[in-house]
Amino acid sequence: MSEPRPVLLVEDNALNREMLTRRLTRAGLRVIAAVDGEQALALMASEHPAVVLMDMNLPVMDGWTACRHARQDEMLRGIPIIALTAHATEADRCNALAAGCDDYATKPIDFPELLAKIERLRRA
Repeated sequence: MSEPRPVLLVEDNALNREMLTRRLTRAGLRVIAAVDGEQALALMASEHPAVVLMDMNLPVMDGWTACRHARQDEMLRGIPIIALTAHATEADRCNALAAGCDDYATKPIDFPELLAKIERLRRA
């Protein structure tokens, strides 16, 4: 039996990345990580993760741009993306969905809610 596809965590803040990786791993998920949008796109292509958790404010290439690129790429467009952002207005949520995200989670992260979103998208 093959190993389940990983969750790709895209987060440039090392403390946030380490904390979320630990919590997701304890929840039984295999996690791979990227620190910017360019790395995220490369890992999406090579690893084809089950779900991407995409911080939107990233160096090199921001999450908004990475999401738009992923949605234009035939090989990547089906990979679900959850936006992770401190921007919590309705307009921010709409912008994330318009950029190609499938769902949206605000920071600080409500971990049980995030896990539910991950599971829903993994099963879709």
